[in-house]
Amino acid sequence: MQVSTIVEFVRDTYKTNEFIPLHAPTFDGNEKQYVMETLESTFVSSVGKFVDDFERKIETYTGSQKAVATVNGTAALHTALYLAGVKAGDLVITQALTFVATCNALYHMGAQPIFVDISPVSLGLCPKAVDAYLSENAELKEGGCFHKQTHQQIKAVVPMHTFGHPVELDELIRVCHKWNLVLVEDAAESLGSFYKGKHTGTFSDYSALSFNGNKVITTGGGGMVLCKNEDLGKQAKHVTTTAKVPHPYEFYHDEPGFNYRMPNINAALGCAQMEVLDAYLANKRVLANKYNQLFTGSVFQFVTEPEYAQSNYWLNAVICPDLETREQVLKETNAAGVMTRPVWQLMHRLPMFKQALRGDLICSEYIEARLINLPSTPV
Repeated sequence: MQVSTIVEFVRDTYKTNEFIPLHAPTFDGNEKQYVMETLESTFVSSVGKFVDDFERKIETYTGSQKAVATVNGTAALHTALYLAGVKAGDLVITQALTFVATCNALYHMGAQPIFVDISPVSLGLCPKAVDAYLSENAELKEGGCFHKQTHQQIKAVVPMHTFGHPVELDELIRVCHKWNLVLVEDAAESLGSFYKGKHTGTFSDYSALSFNGNKVITTGGGGMVLCKNEDLGKQAKHVTTTAKVPHPYEFYHDEPGFNYRMPNINAALGCAQMEVLDAYLANKRVLANKYNQLFTGSVFQFVTEPEYAQSNYWLNAVICPDLETREQVLKETNAAGVMTRPVWQLMHRLPMFKQALRGDLICSEYIEARLINLPSTPV
C-alpha cells in the first residue's frame, strides 16, 4: 500500500483539502447556550449547577456510584492515587507505553513507577507480565507487598486503557488480589469503553477520566474521579475542594486538600457534550471500521478492540511492519497536511524516569517502533 492511498482515504473521509488534525473537538449541540448561561449567571468558577449536572451525567453513563469533577485528568489521577493510599517512597506498577501524565502524577507524589510490559491484545498493562515481575522481584510480608531489592512497598497497579481499548481487567484484578495491591485505573482515554459490558474506571475504588480538548468529549480542560461508592465519593469531593468543612461563613479545613475543582463554565461544555456522546461514539466506530477495511490485506495491521471489550476507538492506530515504514508514513502524511503521530516514547527513555525499575519490555518496544495514530475526529 502506498502512503498516498492513506492520504487519499483520509481526505475523502473528511471531505476537505485543508489540514486534517489528529483529533479535534466537535461542538454540534448546546455548548454555546450552556456556556452563555454560565456567563449570564456569573457562576463561571467552581460553584454552579453545571458541575453537579455533569457529575450526575457521568455517573449515569458509566454506572459509577459517585463522580467528582476536577480541573484536568492529571488532577483526577493524582486524587485517585492519593485516596488509594499511595505515599511518598512507594512503588507503583504501571506501563512504560503511556502518556507522561500517568507517571507525572506519581512523580509529584514522591512515588516511583515500576515499568512492566503491555499486552499485545490490549496495548495496556499485561497481567501475565505483572505477575511474572512480582514473582521474581517481590515478596509478601506483614503489611503488604515489598520489592526484594529496594525493600520499598509496592502499593498499587495503574493500568492505562490505551487509545480507549480496555485492559484485561479480570486477570489484572486477580493479580492484585494475589499480591495485596491496590488497583487504580487510568481511564483518561476510555470514556465510552466497556469491559465485558461494564464501563472502564468502575473496577477500582478510584479511577480517573480526562476531558482534555483532544478526548472523545471535552470540557476544554477537565477530569473526573470515579468512585466505587458514595462514601469514597464524599471523601474525593472533600479533598478536591480544599478539604473545607461546610459552614455559613467560617473557613475551616480539616486536612490537607487540593484546589482541583472544575469550573462551572467547563462543566457547561461537558453537559452539552454528553448529550451527543452516543452519536460521537457511533461515528467513531464507523470510522474505525473503514480504517480496518482499508488496511485489510496490506502490510499494515489496524488496531481493533479486544474480543472481550467494546472500545470507544478514541485514537485509531495502525502497526507498521517496521520502523523504516513507520518513519516513511509519518513523514509523507504530515507533509501532505494529514496529521499522524507516533505512539509516545516509552517512559523509561525520558530523563526523569530513566532510573526507574522495570521488567522486560519486549512488546512495548515493538509497538513503540511501529505504531502510528491516524486522524480520529468523528465524522
